[in-house]
Amino acid sequence: MPAGPDLKTMIEAGPMVVAPGAYDCLTAQLVEQAGFPAVYMTGAGTSVAHGLPDYGLLTMTEMVANAGRMAATVGVPLVSDADTGYGNELSVYRTVQEFERAGVAAIHIEDQVFPKRCGHLDGKELVGLEDYTAKIRAAAAARRSRGFLIIARTDARGVAGYDEAITRCNAALDAGADLAFFEAPQTAEEVASIPRAVKGPCLFNMVLSGKTPLAPLADIERMGYRLAIVPGMLMSSIIGLCDTLLAELKSTGLPPATFSGGGPGATFARVGAADWDARRTAFRGPAAPSTKRDAAE
Repeated sequence: MPAGPDLKTMIEAGPMVVAPGAYDCLTAQLVEQAGFPAVYMTGAGTSVAHGLPDYGLLTMTEMVANAGRMAATVGVPLVSDADTGYGNELSVYRTVQEFERAGVAAIHIEDQVFPKRCGHLDGKELVGLEDYTAKIRAAAAARRSRGFLIIARTDARGVAGYDEAITRCNAALDAGADLAFFEAPQTAEEVASIPRAVKGPCLFNMVLSGKTPLAPLADIERMGYRLAIVPGMLMSSIIGLCDTLLAELKSTGLPPATFSGGGPGATFARVGAADWDARRTAFRGPAAPSTKRDAAE
């Protein structure tokens, strides 16, 4: 886990934690370097980076591997999508163990059938409430540290309506979840009402061109949300930028200089080149650190 304040402390103390979405180590480091207090590993972005749509096609092992690599490269907490927990409560139990072992600070588990669909697509199906709460109980029991947070996501709004989604949020909190994630509210009034109707801290999911109306993060915080994620901003923007750059290269025969970033040296500097340069000579000569064990050991 990161050495700084843990996510639980940050959420309890305030202000609202904002975690932009990243899908690999580079984008995770860019989020941290921009000054955000946490990083969100987007499941949609991870799936797209594997060349697949967000249809529940990645395994738990693939998701944990990506999350572990990202968590190891940043010094702020990483929140990760864990889809449906990849099976029943036994699968969820192992899912929690693997994500926690990988250094992740929190995961969210949803109440869709598996394979799931992106929360802002139509055609979703739900598991029963008892199946959902059993998964949340298993998740809460599996963690080794109370600092590892279980976020209960419900996709019930688009399938069974607002009231059922609120019922599921509260049932999940009663079952041991730390935060509730009401996915895809459909009006500004619903967005504002959720923190009042849910009996615990809430996560807000800011999705560009999704089903939920957007509002400034300051307004979201005033409504009572404690954690906000912005999953798709970098992923969708990078796709658009790449299309533009590739079209110009194809047209002119030269790589566009507009977004060059200063060349290889400047690029490597963004991912810790200075630290690795220092290590080139750190282990030679009289100043090299001793590797002998202390005599008292």
